[in-house]
Amino acid sequence: MNGTRKPVHLAVYDTLADWETGHSTAHLARAGYTVRTVAPTTAPVTSIGGLRVQPDLALADLRPEDSSLLVLPGADLWDTGDDLAPFARTARAFLAAGVPVAAICGATAGLAREGLLDDRRHTSAVSFYLAATGYAGGERYVEADAVTDRGLITAGPTEPVAFAREILGLLGVYEGEVLDAWYRLFHDSDPEAYAVLEKAGAA
Repeated sequence: MNGTRKPVHLAVYDTLADWETGHSTAHLARAGYTVRTVAPTTAPVTSIGGLRVQPDLALADLRPEDSSLLVLPGADLWDTGDDLAPFARTARAFLAAGVPVAAICGATAGLAREGLLDDRRHTSAVSFYLAATGYAGGERYVEADAVTDRGLITAGPTEPVAFAREILGLLGVYEGEVLDAWYRLFHDSDPEAYAVLEKAGAA
């Protein structure tokens, strides 16, 4: 199955928030997607939790046409300078090429600075967090756990399960009742949701 789908690319960089993408990558991998890590260079990076990650490729070698999705986790570095701005520029290239992007937590601020949220519905941690970037998209901010608009998924740092729900739905891993049950199981610990997933062969 891996040979029939382009990989999903997970951005990794020092101080990345390692709790934000676990549900997404685990269930994408179980569905047959290869998850490849992409970093500023191929030098190892260290997450905010102290996990050391050896990247699969450098950002300069990533092309939208080789990917199914670019996932941008949060990181302290999004708010302390321009070190991660190249990832926001890459997100622009992905969206222009029709390849989806998913951004959570601090990555949403990076996309706001890049102008990618000015004309799309979006969310983040709180509206004033994005407002501090000086972006022009404040009227399109949505108070929601996660938002998808024209190939761009956004979510706040407390919503890794909703973030994953949007990713799994966008890529067609789960749909309809099964996607809803997946979310209820992992977000709400709903035992009835497990029965729905088991019946669908998704448990």
